[in-house]
Amino acid sequence: MTRIETQRIEPTRLEEISEPISDAIAGLSAESAKLGSALHSRTAANLADLVRIMNTYYSNLIEGHNTRPRDIERALEGKFDQDKDRRNLQVEAAAHVHLQSEIDRMAREGTLPEPASRDFILRLHRDFYKDAPPEMLLIGAGDRAFTMEPGKWRAAPEHEVEVGRHLPPSSARVEDFMKYFEQQYRFDKLKQGGRILAMAAAHHRFNHIHPFPDGNGRVSRLMSHAMAHSAGIGAQGLWSISRGLARGLAGGVEGRTEYKKMMDHADMPRQGALDGRGNLSLRALNEFVLWFLKICLDQVSFMSGLFDIGTLIERLRAYVARQELKPEASRLLEEALIRGEFERGDISRVTGQPDRSARRVLVEVIEAGLLASDTPKGPVSLRLPVDALEILFPRLF
Repeated sequence: MTRIETQRIEPTRLEEISEPISDAIAGLSAESAKLGSALHSRTAANLADLVRIMNTYYSNLIEGHNTRPRDIERALEGKFDQDKDRRNLQVEAAAHVHLQSEIDRMAREGTLPEPASRDFILRLHRDFYKDAPPEMLLIGAGDRAFTMEPGKWRAAPEHEVEVGRHLPPSSARVEDFMKYFEQQYRFDKLKQGGRILAMAAAHHRFNHIHPFPDGNGRVSRLMSHAMAHSAGIGAQGLWSISRGLARGLAGGVEGRTEYKKMMDHADMPRQGALDGRGNLSLRALNEFVLWFLKICLDQVSFMSGLFDIGTLIERLRAYVARQELKPEASRLLEEALIRGEFERGDISRVTGQPDRSARRVLVEVIEAGLLASDTPKGPVSLRLPVDALEILFPRLF
């Protein structure tokens, strides 16, 4: 690829770090560390299941699809709607949740690949669409219609696209651009602050290249989720970039259009000799990066408030009362919240009830979907059904 061609996505990184960006990086690092350490790792892993549903819900909203949390939960249970369009949305939602769960698992185990690598990005696209019905892979209409192959770049003349006022690189050049993308945004030689900056800039430049015929937005948000883990701000999967991108900073109707406006703004060509040395505007990239980091910080702070142990215990007690469960049920939930899990033999001690009474309380809580275990007689840990979200996590959706 010639130097002139690579200039099409330059600048890929910021030349200098402004004070507001530096402050945002510091705040994001501190707040994510606070969130990541707030809960027992087992509790966090279980509550991350809810965050994945939330992330998928908002990612669908960005794509113009309103898939209710209950429909997503049903899809994860293998229960799909009879209506084809709603079923297809459920298939997409389930794929998103499963992929994010895999990213979170690899992050916990220290096996997460380089998130900017072509192999990883192709894998995200392939795995997202692997269970998609044929109609979901059909792109375009009439003579220009074609079937997208999951895990393959745009590579043919019929794959040419326009995104708003932006014309992405030609399909024949996508592989070259993605090689350059990987070189510019690899994390292996960057420290935490540099990785956080790269995550923000890469989110835009990936979509600017638009390497797939379809699914670029979803893949970019999953890639950013993986980058957050690799940058040390993943906080055990307890926050979602998609919620922030869907809602913006302004809130309301104006906030819902921010993402599209900021992405379009960062597509701006260079504005004169003082605006960087690439084809695109350095000033616009700076503004996008700052906005993106503020979005991340806003979401981490929001989730920190929801997952604060003191207030969460109070909401658990309120939910127990609303469901008309025995008051001792809240003691079991608090024990699981704080300790991560506990043995069934501990229930009498925790509830302060005789064994038989304590077992009845445990059965009641398990039937309500608030506690569960991996094996029939194994230790139990906190599990929260979607129906509990309205009380336990207000304003989440």
